[in-house]
Amino acid sequence: MRTSHTCAPADAGSRITIVVLTHNRATRLIETLHRLRELPEYPQIIVADNASTDETVAMVDLAFPDVRIVQCGSNLGAAGRNRAVAHVETEYVAFCDDDTWWAPGSLAQAVRLLDASPQTGVLNARIEVGETGETDSTCVVMQHSPLDSRGLPGPSLIGYMAGASVFRTALFREAGGYDARLFIGGEEELLALDVLRRGYAIAYCEALTVAHHPSAARDSALRRRMLARNAAWIAWLRLPLSDALARTARAILTFHRERTLMTDGPRMLGGLSWAIRERRLVPRHVLSMLREVRQHERRADFTVPMRTASDVPSHRREQEYRETVGR
Repeated sequence: MRTSHTCAPADAGSRITIVVLTHNRATRLIETLHRLRELPEYPQIIVADNASTDETVAMVDLAFPDVRIVQCGSNLGAAGRNRAVAHVETEYVAFCDDDTWWAPGSLAQAVRLLDASPQTGVLNARIEVGETGETDSTCVVMQHSPLDSRGLPGPSLIGYMAGASVFRTALFREAGGYDARLFIGGEEELLALDVLRRGYAIAYCEALTVAHHPSAARDSALRRRMLARNAAWIAWLRLPLSDALARTARAILTFHRERTLMTDGPRMLGGLSWAIRERRLVPRHVLSMLREVRQHERRADFTVPMRTASDVPSHRREQEYRETVGR
């Protein structure tokens, strides 16, 4: 294994692959690929295309013949990343979306850090938002995590942000990747819990940088409803009964406030059958981490924007949910 002192950028490029998730944003994707192709690490790039109906595939083939594009066949949301990772041949995989890109040198640094910290399974980069480059508020919270970070390359976390993360490829596959039933947005929570229950750590690393220029297209009301629904599903899948009941109640309240209880309520309750059937409670050490973070939130008088879960009803996904990263 290489040490943290011997991995040059060019060397790192043979050990890490970038997976880019996209759907119907060809022009934005091309801009992002230009930036990724300028990285000194020159990694392999794989685009996971969620059944785009614009000119995404043709434009990538023409402008970047060395970039592999995996066509998912249908819009799989976050699970499109799984299709791309199936083609990854490197030890590590870095994720971004068509409106995010890695800063020069960050991938080489990620390789060095993961080489030096075998207990770390996932790194979360610092995100610079927009033209001003302001640090994303979620990253500010991550930097002040109360969890024990001894031996880790940065603050220990209970979650991460999908479009600014680096995984051990084998761990991503072992944990099952993203659940297609969650579609997109907040998809990280379930996978984060499964990473932690396998004994790996998730760490925030300020030295890694991702730029994010978010789309102006937003459906905040839809996002609130789907975050609430998926948060309930994830609790039934992995968390204690008290959490599952509380999240379900909050979801119903959200639907009531949004005046969608008669449509979103039955869809959420209908998903509880598979969630309960596949329920596997996370171990005590993970529950202890969750409790510590919650207590810290209360003491600090703020709430961690944990990107828990977000989805779109299957028959309205492409029409109503236009954002790739769900933020």
